[in-house]
Amino acid sequence: MEPFAGYGIIAILIIGGVAGWLAGLIVRGFGFGIIGNIIVGVIGAFIGSWLLAKLGIFVGSGWLGAIVGATIGAIVLLLIVGLFRRV
Repeated sequence: MEPFAGYGIIAILIIGGVAGWLAGLIVRGFGFGIIGNIIVGVIGAFIGSWLLAKLGIFVGSGWLGAIVGATIGAIVLLLIVGLFRRV
């Protein structure tokens, strides 16, 4: 299952930006700027897609499902990065 199947580059950037921004608010309490949010969100979409598929969880389809899945993956990504930054 690909996280951005059928989406254009603009949609990917918007979904990644929103997901990265939401994850930044949840994990650290602030965003990372537009470029940082997009990067975190896009990488998070791949992590979320893989993780949710392994757990057998379906978050929905369309834009909202993509944002939810990408946000979950971005949160996981930020938590993992936070573990390594503290060590």
